[in-house]
Amino acid sequence: MRTARNFFTEQEQAMLIAAIALAELKTSGEIRLHIENFCFGNEVKRAEKVFAHLKMHNTKERNGVLIYMAVLNKKIAVVGDKGIHQKLGNEFWQKIVADLIKKFKASNKATALSECIGECGEQLGKFFPRKKDDTNELTNSISF
Repeated sequence: MRTARNFFTEQEQAMLIAAIALAELKTSGEIRLHIENFCFGNEVKRAEKVFAHLKMHNTKERNGVLIYMAVLNKKIAVVGDKGIHQKLGNEFWQKIVADLIKKFKASNKATALSECIGECGEQLGKFFPRKKDDTNELTNSISF
């Protein structure tokens, strides 16, 4: 049975972590990926709770983005902290999720998610370009 921890192979997980690192080269923003088995209730509200639990609001510019997946009941949400949410708004997050779902159905899920991570990096970079003294404020590892 596929669960959160084995939804992506080790090689795919490494590819996703590399995609996060690559996306963050364009921005001072921070991107995280959280995967769990089930989401009971609204996926956006759950993603916001996970965001807080992971202390993603502890970035200097409040520009963290969380990609949240509940794999067994197929729920996805993308949420951003105050700084980036004010720039992009709900429509952008909804578009990212819709594109991701469409790509999940059409192709390799890890490749689709890597592309989504890249798009988040591009958008973050428009409003929060990487600075010379930028430090990685949050881990790039996948949380479960």
